[in-house]
Amino acid sequence: MRRVKVFFDGGCRPDPGTMEIAVVVAGMTIILPNIGQGSSTDAEWLALTHALGVALALGLSDFVLIGDAADIVAKANGTVKCRGSALRHLERFGALQVAGARARVRHIRRSQNLAGIALANRHPR
Repeated sequence: MRRVKVFFDGGCRPDPGTMEIAVVVAGMTIILPNIGQGSSTDAEWLALTHALGVALALGLSDFVLIGDAADIVAKANGTVKCRGSALRHLERFGALQVAGARARVRHIRRSQNLAGIALANRHPR
């Protein structure tokens, strides 16, 4: 059985501004286009926690959360210390992990992030 890949991405226009997030898992794309006001960093954290929530709701036990925000991935993995407002996001992520399987979080290039591609396709240039 292969580990399921759960892609996540978040952003806002302008920054700060209206946030949106996307999660792609098992051929399913979930886009939440207006989740409130915040920064692109807030949107990335919300995308990560939503991706974990989706994985748990689907009953996945062997999965990896994949995103292109290197700073968020490093903080979620504990390799970079969290400070300031990021602490509340990390605490929420940690609380969700307690509720389910310990999540692995991996960084990839933006061009490989299916969730990022889904968001980009909503805003063609």
